[in-house]
Amino acid sequence: MKFFIDTADLKQIEEAQALGVLDGVTTNPSLMAKEGIKGEANIINHYKAICEIVDGDVSAEVISTDFDGMVREGEALAALHPQIVVKLPMIKDGIKACRYFSAKGIKTNVTLVFSVGQALLAAKAGATYVSPFIGRLDDISTDGLHLISEIREVYDNYGFETEILAASVRHTMHIVDCAKIGADVMTGPLSAIEGLLRHPLTDSGLAKFLEDAKSFQ
Repeated sequence: MKFFIDTADLKQIEEAQALGVLDGVTTNPSLMAKEGIKGEANIINHYKAICEIVDGDVSAEVISTDFDGMVREGEALAALHPQIVVKLPMIKDGIKACRYFSAKGIKTNVTLVFSVGQALLAAKAGATYVSPFIGRLDDISTDGLHLISEIREVYDNYGFETEILAASVRHTMHIVDCAKIGADVMTGPLSAIEGLLRHPLTDSGLAKFLEDAKSFQ
């Protein structure tokens, strides 16, 4: 499973990259605003900076909700760097734009997916990635992981190449569970990724090794 980090914080991206397990980055207007990045020129420069840090795909989201606007923004974003993936909303014009970009060989990520039907449409439109938001489904007492399982079954039934990108990952067990049920990618905070490092027996075992090592000094 690929590991993406969901942030616009360059320091966190650098830290995840240094860990040696990072495969890409996802961003959105909310994450950009959280880092105080405003204005078209600053946003463009920030995307370029992210691409200089990581080796994999970087999802950059369009703001427009009409076909022409999405095409215009998406083409501009894709021209910034070969690693840019155009992130499109799961709406009618978003699917149309997905097909447009797919025909041109431009990678896409269809976001805000909350049903199998939506994921099926995205795959048929040629999406590179489809992003089901599992954490947001959990927030409304719906099983987000079950949605990943259902999408996996449908995609495997018909050989769709669209990758399932589990989004809105909140914690470490989300990552583990997504890996178990066949998500191709997960995107979440650095804290969730680093949580995979920790186990109390590792901590106690290391403390014991270090204590015993002192006897050899």
